[in-house]
Amino acid sequence: MKATVSISLGLKKIKSSLYDPLYKNSFFLVLSRILNMGAGFVFWVIAAKLYTVEDVGKATALLSSLGLIILLSRLGFDFSLIRFIAGSDKNQVFNTCLSITTASTLGICLFYIVVDSFLPSPLLPGAAYAVLFTVVAILNSVSVLTGNMFWALRNAQHYLTQNIIMSLRLVLLFLLLNLHTFGIFLSMGICHGLASLLGVFLLKVKGFKINFLEVSRPFLKKSLNFSLGNYFSNNLYEAPGLILPIMVLHLLGEANAAQYYISFMLGNLTIIIPAALSTSLFVEGSHERPLKENVIKSGLAAYLSLLFCSFLIFFLGKDILGFISKDYVKAFPLLRLVVLSNFFEVMLLIYIAVQNVRMKVRYNVKINLLRFVLILGLGYFFIKKFYLLGVGWALLVTYFFLTCIILFQIWREAAVKAETEN
Repeated sequence: MKATVSISLGLKKIKSSLYDPLYKNSFFLVLSRILNMGAGFVFWVIAAKLYTVEDVGKATALLSSLGLIILLSRLGFDFSLIRFIAGSDKNQVFNTCLSITTASTLGICLFYIVVDSFLPSPLLPGAAYAVLFTVVAILNSVSVLTGNMFWALRNAQHYLTQNIIMSLRLVLLFLLLNLHTFGIFLSMGICHGLASLLGVFLLKVKGFKINFLEVSRPFLKKSLNFSLGNYFSNNLYEAPGLILPIMVLHLLGEANAAQYYISFMLGNLTIIIPAALSTSLFVEGSHERPLKENVIKSGLAAYLSLLFCSFLIFFLGKDILGFISKDYVKAFPLLRLVVLSNFFEVMLLIYIAVQNVRMKVRYNVKINLLRFVLILGLGYFFIKKFYLLGVGWALLVTYFFLTCIILFQIWREAAVKAETEN
C-alpha cells in the first residue's frame, strides 16, 4: 500500500515538473539545440565528404566571420529583450531591438567587407559575394532576434520550429556543391532567410506589429546600461569560439582547422542541455520565479545530463570521427579534452545566468574578460607547443581556473551574508 502511494506521488511529482516553466522551456530549448547541433554536426560530416578539406577549412573561417559580425551587432539587446519583456510594451521592446541590431549588422558587415578586400587572401573574392554575404548577415540577425523573442515569451516551441527549418541546410549542401566554399556558406544563409521569415510571420500571428524603424526612447533609457554590460560580457564569452578556428587555420593550416572544428562540434554536443537550462534559468528569473530553487534544479539536471552524454562521447567519439573520415580520427584526444572542460564550463553558465537575473552584469564582464584572455592567450601558447591538442588544454585549464574563482566568490558572499546576519 505504501509502495503504491509512493509511486503515485512520484508520478504526480514528475507530471507537475513537466509543467514547470523552467523545465518546459528548457525542454524545447534542449530539443532545438540538439536538432541545431546535431544537424550542424551532420552538416559538417556531409560537407567533409562532399567538399575538399580546403573548402571546408575556408568555409569554417567564413562562417566564423559571419558569427563574429552577428555577435558584435547584438549590442546586448538580445539580453535586454529577455530581461525586460515582462511588464513592458512587447511591440516597443521587440521593434527597438530589431531596428538597432539590424542597422548595426549592416554597418559592421560593410566594415568587414572593406577590411577583407585588403587582405592577401580575401574570403570574399568579388562584389557579388560581398552582396550575398551582407544579405545573409541581415537575415541571420533577424532569425536570431526572433528566436530570442520566443525564448522571452516562453514560446520556445516556435524556436524549435525555426531550427527544423534550419535543418534544410543538409539538403542544400548537395544542391550547391558546384559553388565550393560558398556552397557551404549559402546552404546556411538560405536557411537563415527562411527561419527569419517564419519568425516574423509567427510573431505577426501573435499580434505583433513589426516595424524596422521604431525605436522606443523610454525602453532604451531603461535598458541601455544592462544592454551594454551584456554586450561586452557576451562578446567576450562568444569571441574565443569564433576566433579559435581562424587562429588554428593560420597557425596550423586548413586541414587542422577542419579537424578542430569537427571535434569541437562533437564535444559541444555534451553541453547542449546545461546551456539550455542556464538560458531557462535566466528567463524564469526575469519572470520573478524563485532563483535559489531554480539554480538547484538547473544544476542537478545539467550535471546529470553532462555525465550521460560525456560517457557516450568518450566511448563512441573515435568511431564517430572515423566514420566521418580517417583524417579526423587524429583529433580524438582533442575531443576528450573538450568534453572534460565542459564539466567546469557548466558552473560558469549557471553563474552568468544568476548574475544577469540579479542585474549584476559587471561580474559577468570581469569573468568573461578573464576567460577571453586565458583561452586565446593559452590557446596561442599551447598550439605552438602541443599543436592541435593545445586548444583542448587551453580550454580545460581556463575553465578549471574560472570554476575555482566562482566557488571562492560564492563562499565569500555566503561569509559576508552570515556576518551581516550575526
